[in-house]
Amino acid sequence: MADDTTPKAKADTKPEAKKPAASKPVAKPVSKPVERPVAKKPAAKPASKPVAKKPVAKKPVAKKKAPVKKYKASGPPVNVYSLSGNVVRQVNLPSVFLGDLRPDLIRRAVKAAQANRRQAYGPAPDAGMKHAASQWGKGRGVARVQRMTQGRTAVESPPNVGGRRAHPPRPEKDWSQKINKKEKKMALNSALAALMHPEVVRTRGHRIDDEMTLPLVIEDGFEELYDDIVKDNPDEEDQHFTKETMKILRDIGLEDELDRSSDGKHIRAGKGTMRGRRYKRPKGILFVVLNKDNVAKCVRNIPGVDIVTPARLNIEHLAPGGDPGRLTVFTEGALMKLGE
Repeated sequence: MADDTTPKAKADTKPEAKKPAASKPVAKPVSKPVERPVAKKPAAKPASKPVAKKPVAKKPVAKKKAPVKKYKASGPPVNVYSLSGNVVRQVNLPSVFLGDLRPDLIRRAVKAAQANRRQAYGPAPDAGMKHAASQWGKGRGVARVQRMTQGRTAVESPPNVGGRRAHPPRPEKDWSQKINKKEKKMALNSALAALMHPEVVRTRGHRIDDEMTLPLVIEDGFEELYDDIVKDNPDEEDQHFTKETMKILRDIGLEDELDRSSDGKHIRAGKGTMRGRRYKRPKGILFVVLNKDNVAKCVRNIPGVDIVTPARLNIEHLAPGGDPGRLTVFTEGALMKLGE
C-alpha cells in the first residue's frame, strides 16, 4: 500500500513551538526572630523573721508659754498710799495717760453711748381710735367731727378730749449714733489723761487736797479688806465693812469728797419726781480694781460710788455726762493691768 504522504506535504508540516515552562514562584527567605536576652530574675532571698521594733518614747511637748506683757510705764510718777494713808512708794503711770485732752471727742463719745442704749418708745398703733364713731354730717349746727354712735361725745380727732395724739413719737425711730473706732479709742485715752490734772478734776466739783497726786493709787491690800474683816471678826454684828472703808478713805484725805457726795442729795426737777426717780445724787469716787466682788461689799453703801474692773472701764465711767475729770482711785494691780 502506497504512502499518501508526499515530500511536499512533509515540507508543509512545521514542527510545533514548545511553550515556555511556567516559572516557579521563588520563595522569600524567612527572617528568623531575633532572640533577645532574657533578664534573669534575682534569686529570692530567704524570708527573714520580722524584727520587733522597740517602742520609741514620745518626748513631752512643751507648752508654749504665754508672752509676758510688760508694763509700759512712761508717764509721770504718782504716790502709792497704804491703808493707813501714808505714802509707801511711787510708780510711773502707764502710757495710756499721756493722751491729749479732747473734751469735744469725750462729749461726742458719751452722747453716742447714751443714744445707743436708748429704748424706743411710742403709742400703740390703735391708741385713741378704739371707739364706735361716725360723723353727723352738715346741717345740724355742730362741728363735723367723729362722735360716739351711742351719744354725742366727740372722739378720735386730736383736738377732742380722749382723741389720738397729733404727732406722737414713733416706735420705729432709730436713736442710735455711730462713732469711728479710732475716735472712740482716742476719747477713752483722753478721758484717762484728764484724771491726772487737778484743775480738771476740781472743775467737776470734786474736793481734793493740793498735796495729792492724781489719779489716786492705793495698795493691793485694799482688795483684801473684806476677807481681813471677816477673818478678824467672825461674828457678823462686829463686821463693819463700810465704816472701815470710809476710815481708810478719810486717812488718805478724801473726807471732804465723801461729805460732798452724801450732802449733795436733792429732789429732781420735773416730772421725774412722779416716775420713780425722785432724787438726784452727785457722782462720787470711781474705784478701779481687779477683784470687784469683794470691794463692792465694802464700798457699795458709800453715796455716789462706782466700782469697775480695768477690762470694763468705759468713757461713761471716766466722764459722766460728757464732763471729764472724775476722781478715780486705782489699786496698784489694776493700774499695772491697765498699762499692759
